[in-house]
Amino acid sequence: MPLSPLIRFGTSTWAYQGWRGQVYHRQYANTTFARECLGEYCQYLHNGQLIFRTVGNDSTFYRPPTTNQLRHYLKQIPEEFEMCFKVWEDITIPHYTRHARYGLKAGMPNPRFLDATLFSDLVLAPYREVSFAPHLGPFIFEFQRHGLTADEFCSRLDRFFGQLSNEFRYAVEIRNPGLLGPNYRKVLERHGVAHVYNHWSYMPPLLRQHEQMEEHFTAPFTVVRLLTPLNMSYETAKNRAAPYDKIVGDLPQMRKETVVLIKQAATENRRAYVLVNNRSEGNAPTTIQALLTSLGNSSLAGEHP
Repeated sequence: MPLSPLIRFGTSTWAYQGWRGQVYHRQYANTTFARECLGEYCQYLHNGQLIFRTVGNDSTFYRPPTTNQLRHYLKQIPEEFEMCFKVWEDITIPHYTRHARYGLKAGMPNPRFLDATLFSDLVLAPYREVSFAPHLGPFIFEFQRHGLTADEFCSRLDRFFGQLSNEFRYAVEIRNPGLLGPNYRKVLERHGVAHVYNHWSYMPPLLRQHEQMEEHFTAPFTVVRLLTPLNMSYETAKNRAAPYDKIVGDLPQMRKETVVLIKQAATENRRAYVLVNNRSEGNAPTTIQALLTSLGNSSLAGEHP
């Protein structure tokens, strides 16, 4: 039976050479592969069914998209497909690290941290201009580990979302476990913003995050991102998984807890976006197939909102 339309699976991004022969069968020049393969990604079948109904776009963490980029995506994606874009890091970093890509800003405080006007003018404007809204999943605000206290972070977050219109959907991904708790949950709930349940190196397991959120979703939708094995650094996970053409290590507990969250969300008539990174198990499409198998015999099959 078809999967409930409430549940959308996709990968963290899509242009991986290691997926040739699995997801990609057309011939692409190396210079055009990343630009042209999204359309074929959307057509990927497993057991005769389209399984990618969303995708994450990580590139927009480093710079907002141009209108030309967005128009090019629109030419490749089907009618019901949604993309989940990361928000530009200039909005989500309170203090620039000493990284070469920041140039003269490296090591400095970020005066544009959670600037609602900047977000509206530079991040949201291109989506409005090309009428991308029908294809938008939640915007993902990824906050790297930082030194703000929970009270200060939640206060800034509350003020920021209070200044935004409700024309788009938003989700917050944190990397500081200490931020989880009632105050954080209440801020998200007040603004209809989702917590991103992220399976990431130094965060608690997915269901432990849900417990700290008082087992309560904060928006009419939720987002799950399966990024890396727990207690494993990004670099180690990357080296372990490359070139991303096969599973290098099953994470059965991660899969089990993902299914629990998906089922609870769908039971409550909430949409669930599940974005899988190659660095979690080695090959994101195969991980998604395994999650689909786990869901296949559940009552969620064929359910409609």
